[in-house]
Amino acid sequence: MIEQRRSRRFELKLPVELVRSGAVALGKTGETRNMSSSGVLFSADAHISIGEPIEYLITLPVPQGNSPEVRLRCMGKVIRQAEGSAAVTLERYEFVRA
Repeated sequence: MIEQRRSRRFELKLPVELVRSGAVALGKTGETRNMSSSGVLFSADAHISIGEPIEYLITLPVPQGNSPEVRLRCMGKVIRQAEGSAAVTLERYEFVRA
């Protein structure tokens, strides 16, 4: 099978919070499985519709010490969903400090 992805994927297990899908507030949590510059695959117990816009927050690891938590607020679109996981695009993002 030929690899067709345009962006390299990185296996990252980070906390993710699903904020909203379209106009529906979700408030669900999960964990990323892998990420690339164009999308994220995560596990979460939430029903989200393919093609819907989605907003999600990824908590980034911080060095030991008194560093504040840093989160990545992301906007994208659901491109694939299976039982317990979803693939979403990463179209816009911003860093959010606690």
